[in-house]
Amino acid sequence: MQTNFSAARLAEPEIGTANAILRTCVHCGFCTATCPTYVLLGDELDSPRGRIYLIKDMLENDKPASEQVVQHIDRCLSCLSCMTTCPSGVHYMHLVDIARARIEKTYRRPAADRLLRRLLAWLLPHPGRLRIALIGALLARPLAPLFSGRLGAMLKLAPRSLPGPSPTDLPQAFAAEGVRKKRVALLTGCAQQVLRPSINEATVRLLTRHGCEVVVPMGIGCCGALVHHMGDEDAARAAARANIAAIEAAEAKGGPFDALVINASGCGTTVKDWGHLLAEDTAWADRAARIGGLARDITEVMSEIGLTNVVPHAGLTVAYHSACSMQHGQKLKEPPKKLLAAAGFTVREPAEGHLCCGSAGTYNILQPAIAERLRARKARNLDATGATVIATGNIGCLTQLAGATAMPVVHTAELLDWATGGPCPAELVRQ
Repeated sequence: MQTNFSAARLAEPEIGTANAILRTCVHCGFCTATCPTYVLLGDELDSPRGRIYLIKDMLENDKPASEQVVQHIDRCLSCLSCMTTCPSGVHYMHLVDIARARIEKTYRRPAADRLLRRLLAWLLPHPGRLRIALIGALLARPLAPLFSGRLGAMLKLAPRSLPGPSPTDLPQAFAAEGVRKKRVALLTGCAQQVLRPSINEATVRLLTRHGCEVVVPMGIGCCGALVHHMGDEDAARAAARANIAAIEAAEAKGGPFDALVINASGCGTTVKDWGHLLAEDTAWADRAARIGGLARDITEVMSEIGLTNVVPHAGLTVAYHSACSMQHGQKLKEPPKKLLAAAGFTVREPAEGHLCCGSAGTYNILQPAIAERLRARKARNLDATGATVIATGNIGCLTQLAGATAMPVVHTAELLDWATGGPCPAELVRQ
């Protein structure tokens, strides 16, 4: 794609990055076939190629974001399926991030939209605040059918019950069983702590059982993904710096980590990109690149170590839902499936596995109509597998799919923990 930026504008870091990405695109349109919003809506401007043209025009002409640009960029899930499909290597993720940041700087959203986005940014990254909000949502959940739009979507997503606090929420070290093979830090996440603490508990059991010392660093928190995808770069960078400092402090106290283990693939995609996020911050760039380079999904770590003392659970067929951030963001398509098979489960994949379930961070709240169509489509494909249980590696997908089918939805780590000596996941016990 030909671009026309002045030398002065190309010296701006974000414009230089955008220019390099734009010039990689060859207009082939392969991305349209795998873009969820184009598949649903059939509008060229709701495809990656269409959005690239909108972004190019906005940046090249140095214009504020228009209502049209905002509408179509907001509809993008950042599922990154287009990056898997693209034969030219267009780094769409960084380009749409630039566009979102520009939207927040140059476009004034309607008051209700601004209020909701601020509320989500204030609430979701903070487990204490989220827990209080969800208690209220539990009480109001029966009223969800009376509401449409975003309020109805939020109430429908509220869990039917709320687990209590978990030991894994607290900063501490969990000793390895037997000979220590690795020392790892665990990113415990934000919403996951409240919605499904059993995921972190299973992760700790699985890792310690396989010879890993697991450390929850003091001060570890939200990775910044939620606010980053809403265009708030400053808040995302602040979250990254806080976590980097927390991990470095834990290393200074107990020695270097072999990995930063992450069990929410949406977080993993963001953390692995911290080096890019803080590349222009001379005080943090190298530190961000090093810590981001330590990031490993739990399935990456377990693939390196290998499962031991497997107790197969005969007759259990698992429909594996590969989160977009897992298969497209981190390019981890095979390791989770291979681990589940090695654990003795029969693994099946749904049709259209490349298409998003509609979760996408806060997307299922901000774009509920599209998200609900994608959820229903994904549920039909999962049901068609004839499986017993759905496994996924991302809390957003797990929350989105819970209740969409009759099958229970669990985290991959919970099944691997069960297969190697841990407890049966509660969702299966209730069946």
